[in-house]
Amino acid sequence: MHAMQYSFTLPAAYDMDVVRERVARTGHLLDDWPGLGIKAYLMRERGVHGSPVNQYAPFYLWHTAEGMNRFLWEGAFQRPTDDFGRPSVRQWTGLAYEEGAVGDAPARVAVRRRQPVPEGILLSQVAAEAVRETERLAAAEGALLAAAVVDTGRWELVHFSLHADGVPDGAQGEVFHVLHLSEPERKRLPRGRQW
Repeated sequence: MHAMQYSFTLPAAYDMDVVRERVARTGHLLDDWPGLGIKAYLMRERGVHGSPVNQYAPFYLWHTAEGMNRFLWEGAFQRPTDDFGRPSVRQWTGLAYEEGAVGDAPARVAVRRRQPVPEGILLSQVAAEAVRETERLAAAEGALLAAAVVDTGRWELVHFSLHADGVPDGAQGEVFHVLHLSEPERKRLPRGRQW
């Protein structure tokens, strides 16, 4: 499993209905993309759930690297870059993935928590804790799924979860509104730890 995210931070006075309408018009285009586990079309609005910015920031879990590379290099990624500019695309390697109890419910909210992998701690301990946290997040009431991914270039760990019923109690991290969820190969994403 591979994770990917890019974001477009928009001006404070930007009309976020433009983003909503864009996703409503084009979100379905990846509903059958080969190799894509999920694409969550995510948006934050300044002043909502503590967000300091207006931002469009889709998050992907890829079943195959080929699907991800095809998206980036064969034209689909060109559409948003033509409209908003070419963003930096973050990529992470999967550590764990779990389905939640309400996996078939519509996704309403996503939570992304980024944290550094601390020095002086066994990497196996970090990975084991990431697996346990993924299980905990997926078991939360209203959870659709949870994943833990890592960028070993920056030694950054990311916990990502989708929820059906709004922001979960005690949520830690940045909260996003889910505008659309494409999930053509979600059932093929490997569950549990990724090694």
